Amino acid sequence: MKVILLEDVKSVGKKGDVVNVSDGYAKNFIFKKKLGAPADAKNLNDLKLKLANEEKLAAQNLAAAGELAKDIEQKTVTVRLKAGEGGKPFGSVSSKEIAQEAKTQFDLDIDKKKIVLDEPIKAFGVFEVPVKLHPKVTAKLKVEVLES
Repeated sequence: MKVILLEDVKSVGKKGDVVNVSDGYAKNFIFKKKLGAPADAKNLNDLKLKLANEEKLAAQNLAAAGELAKDIEQKTVTVRLKAGEGGKPFGSVSSKEIAQEAKTQFDLDIDKKKIVLDEPIKAFGVFEVPVKLHPKVTAKLKVEVLES
């Protein structure tokens, strides 16, 4: 019996796959637990429309991420740190502070988890910080650390 999987089923297939399983397995396991639906013409057409819609949404998200990346790369976020003895910075700048300053200075909503910092910035100067907006789009945000 051909079945369209609505969820991932271990050792059978992934969500959206059309698989061939035995009648008993389909009736007693897949349909009872609502893990799949029969692969008739209506359900196959629904699956095709759903996949087309998901592809369209993914393309829109990619385009939006590209536009945001262009916008981010033109801006420089300024962060101020107190200076200790000898002009050395007192403390550090983390992704949380960068996200907050981007919000207050440019009204950019950047999730702190998308800002890729190997370790906090502990020096004065201008740094390029990668921001992962989408699996295929990474922008470079300039962060200027100044003495307050």
